Amino acid sequence: MRKPLVAAFFALAVAGAGAAPAVAAPTHAQPATPAAASAPAGRAAATTAAAPALRAVNLAGTVALSNCSGSVIRFPSSLDTDPALVLSNGHCLSTGFPEPGEVLVNQASSRTFGLLNSAGTRVATLRASKLAYGTMTDTDVSIYQLTSTYASIKNAYGISALTVQDTHPVAGTAITVASGYWKRLYSCNIDAFVYRLKEGDWTWKDSVRYTSACQTIGGTSGSPVIDQATGKVVAVNNTGNEDGQRCTENNPCEVDANGNVTVREGINYAQETYLIPACFTTGNQLSLNKSGCTLPKP
Repeated sequence: MRKPLVAAFFALAVAGAGAAPAVAAPTHAQPATPAAASAPAGRAAATTAAAPALRAVNLAGTVALSNCSGSVIRFPSSLDTDPALVLSNGHCLSTGFPEPGEVLVNQASSRTFGLLNSAGTRVATLRASKLAYGTMTDTDVSIYQLTSTYASIKNAYGISALTVQDTHPVAGTAITVASGYWKRLYSCNIDAFVYRLKEGDWTWKDSVRYTSACQTIGGTSGSPVIDQATGKVVAVNNTGNEDGQRCTENNPCEVDANGNVTVREGINYAQETYLIPACFTTGNQLSLNKSGCTLPKP
């Protein structure tokens, strides 16, 4: 989770308008953590990326929340007639941070989202019908179901949803963090995968660590992390280590499989999203008991 917006504004005022925003905009935004606790050598070797042709990433399909960023997403099996979904962080919920072990499912919500086009212009206000899923346990994610379908959004505004990749991301992949809140893009690469990322009371599994070029700030929490080669969402931006502290809020630490802790001041992180599609069924409805679904359950 990244620092609160008020702190982000202060940082921008001091650094100037050209300063890059940090990760999330919620009351608790989380900083980046250490590098030592990355994925086991076996996985790192198996997930080293080649150098595919890259495409330009823009802000089309991203959204601005009141305190964070997000995106309109679909899954490989979603239909144009399905209700659209918005992806953000669990720590961006308007009701506050979920407790460790808490999972929120199918709760009524009328939250609104500002839909952006490729240039970052707000073209519409989308509204939720419910919070389909939200948690900060093992991952940091919130998924809202909208009152609009993909087809109605496309027909009215010419904007398509971003597709969530349903396979594990690959180390070395060129990525863009697209912040709807700040209307800003951050480009870097996936540096490695962190066995456990611990921040305050929360622990996340198999987190994405960015290379240092992605200097996200408060307000970018919930931004989609987009593979520049495929245009698909591979993770959701959520935190970074701001002050070099160890395992505190806004100062996550990396913990490897042997319990060794590493702190990386100034490095930022995201949570993988490839497990999410397996937990949704016909009509984009959440089904945590579906075969292959491994998301935390209530």
